[in-house]
Amino acid sequence: MVEQVKMAPSGPLFSELVQGYWRLDDWNMSVQERTRFLEQHIELGITTVDLADIYGLYHCEANFGQALALKPELRQHIQIVTKCDIIVPCDAFPDSKIKHYDTGAAHITASVERSLASLGVEQIDALLIHRPDLLLEADEVAQCFERLQQSGKVAHFGVSNFTPSQFELLQSRMPNGLMTNQVEINPLNFAVADDGTLDQLQRLRVRPMAWSCLAGGQLFNATDDRTKRVQAELDALVEETGAANREQVIYAWVRRFPSKPLPIIGSGNIERVKNAVAGLSLQLTREQWYRIWRASTGQDVA
Repeated sequence: MVEQVKMAPSGPLFSELVQGYWRLDDWNMSVQERTRFLEQHIELGITTVDLADIYGLYHCEANFGQALALKPELRQHIQIVTKCDIIVPCDAFPDSKIKHYDTGAAHITASVERSLASLGVEQIDALLIHRPDLLLEADEVAQCFERLQQSGKVAHFGVSNFTPSQFELLQSRMPNGLMTNQVEINPLNFAVADDGTLDQLQRLRVRPMAWSCLAGGQLFNATDDRTKRVQAELDALVEETGAANREQVIYAWVRRFPSKPLPIIGSGNIERVKNAVAGLSLQLTREQWYRIWRASTGQDVA
C-alpha cells in the first residue's frame, strides 16, 4: 500500500507516489473513464494528483474537474497540486505576443481563481511556481501567497524547477517555508544531484517531487550508446532483484536519493500505475544504485 509522507516540517501529507495528469488530454478518456481512473489510483493509495494551469494548453484542469464532478465525494480523499506562471499566447491569453513567465501577484491570484473554477473545488492543496521567473519579486510573491492562504484558497506553496539560490530566496520570505521543489530526476538527467538542489532539500527536510522519471520514454527506446548502457544495466538489475520490469528499477533508483523524492507517474494506464505501486518494495543497494550511475556517466567514481 502507498504510504502518506510528510513533505516538509510544516506539512502537508502526500502519497509517496503521485499521479501526474500532464498528458490527460492525450489519454482520450471519456469523463466516466477519467472518474474511474481517479477512483482506481485512490484505491491503490495514490491520493496526490499533479496538475498545472498550462497542461493541455489550459484544458487539463477543467477536464480533471469534470471527472471529479461526477463523484465529488472523491475530493476529500485527494490532495491537488497545481502550478502557475507560464503564459502561452492562445485563446486563454489572446493579448500575449510571446511565451513568458509572470509571477506578479495579479497573475498568480487570477491563475488560482481560474484553477479553482476549472477544478470545481474550494481550495488547492498546494500551489507551485512552475518555472523560475527572472523577474520574480520575492516579497510580492510571499505576500500574495499569504493572502491566498488566509483566504482559504490555497493551503501550501512550493516551486518547480528552481535552482538552490532561487529556492533559498523565496524560502527566506516564507514563515512556514516552501513544501517542495518539483524537479526532473531520472537515470539520464540527475543534474539536481550535482548542483546542490537535492542537498538543499535534504538539509531543509523538504521532499522533492520527481518529474520525468522515465526520461520521457527514452529509457525504453535506445538511440545512443549512453542510453543503451543504462538500459543494459537496468535489465541486469531486473534479473538480479526480481523486479517485474525496468520501470520498477527506475522508480527505485529515483526513490533511493536521501532527499526521498516522490516519483510522479505520468501514465493513464492503470496497469502501469499498479506496476509502480508493486515496485515500492524494491530497494536498491548502494552498489546497485551506482551501477546505474556509472552506466549513465560512463565513468567510475573517483
